[in-house]
Amino acid sequence: MGKISPVSSKYIIHSNIEIDGIVDRPDVIGAIFGQTEGLLGADLELRELQRSGRIGRIEVNVDTTSGKTQGQIVIPSSLDKAETSIVAAALEIIQRIGPCNAKIKVRNIEDVRVSKRNFVIQRAKELLKSMMDTVMPDSQELADEVSYAVRVMEVVEYGKDRLPAGPAIDESEEIIIVEGRADVVNLLKHGFKNVIAVNGTSIPETIIELTKKKVVTAFVDGDRGGNIIIKELTTVGEVDFVTRAPDGKEVEEITKKEIHKALRSRISAEQAKLELSKESERYNEQGIRRSQQGSANYPRRDPRDNRPPQGGTNYPRREGPRDNGIRDQRRGPPAPSQQKPSKEELAAFKEAIEKLIGTRGAHMLDKNLGVLGKVPVSELQSTINSMPNAIHAVVFDGTIERDMVKAAESADVSYLVAMGSKVKPNETRITLLTVNDL
Repeated sequence: MGKISPVSSKYIIHSNIEIDGIVDRPDVIGAIFGQTEGLLGADLELRELQRSGRIGRIEVNVDTTSGKTQGQIVIPSSLDKAETSIVAAALEIIQRIGPCNAKIKVRNIEDVRVSKRNFVIQRAKELLKSMMDTVMPDSQELADEVSYAVRVMEVVEYGKDRLPAGPAIDESEEIIIVEGRADVVNLLKHGFKNVIAVNGTSIPETIIELTKKKVVTAFVDGDRGGNIIIKELTTVGEVDFVTRAPDGKEVEEITKKEIHKALRSRISAEQAKLELSKESERYNEQGIRRSQQGSANYPRRDPRDNRPPQGGTNYPRREGPRDNGIRDQRRGPPAPSQQKPSKEELAAFKEAIEKLIGTRGAHMLDKNLGVLGKVPVSELQSTINSMPNAIHAVVFDGTIERDMVKAAESADVSYLVAMGSKVKPNETRITLLTVNDL
């Protein structure tokens, strides 16, 4: 008897069989051949089809449980679709096997070519992924991968405070102090191995001890957070030189050329403290001028009479104790309603901003000053829009912009706390605070 090759079969008939009794596999096969004999004509006689190799070996798998037999029948076929469907339908006419009632139900006819095609597609995906993982990278990718691996290996934990640092701190006469681990990695990438990070605005004892032994250059970000680091370092340690990244940039993101330029233009610590003092004075003077704006250009008035000020305009007067017309005109439009932070709020804001320096991150606080969530600054505005009436204060490592203020007003936020602000306090009802205010 010929057998169909699994390679040449095009379809496979899958059937389920249920028998009310106990029978063996040969009984099922005998019933299939015997009860379909002469039913489909000479061209579709199962014995002849199997002898010629157009129907393959009939596989019967049965199990007996509680006096009943159940299983599957699998028949491979190289006939066409119509003929294979006729053979499959013929199986369902079998109602008895031996002395037992039986029921055969064709589950499906599988197109072997589709299965093979799906296998080919899946396997091709696996091979392509394997090839992409193992293919030789170009020279730039190779250099980047090696450089990154070397940088990560070279970052060590230094001192009792376990500060991220380069491997050459002890043997170098000069060291560079930066803000965070990412700054250390960037300088290591460009060949500076005598770098150590303070990891925040609170200067660790390890750094203080190093400043007494080494020639120290403080290298900070080009923002207000950098000013805080400089002020703290020059207060508690013996810093020799100070330099900073270009305005608005962080040490972790600047290029090799910008690093060398910054280090060449470093200044003495004394000069840096003088510049910080002048900047603070300018900031205070600007605040005083803003608070006086709206009344400085009006002539002074003698409080002992009700006459209009000489040389001025005849201002409208209101009778009675609520005569606020002149006062309101002198001061300009009233400032929006703003909340004054409590001591607890100021302490919480200061603690949060110190943790965020150099991270480009943001903390959202509730009315109990608990942290509602932490997000990158790039996602802050969309997050505020999605949490109306839930956020009491937003503290972030960045600059307060007009769009940020509008989003905060819509979400009923009370405080925005950041490194700096491009929005004047009298332009919004939200209380705006910067590191100088804290």
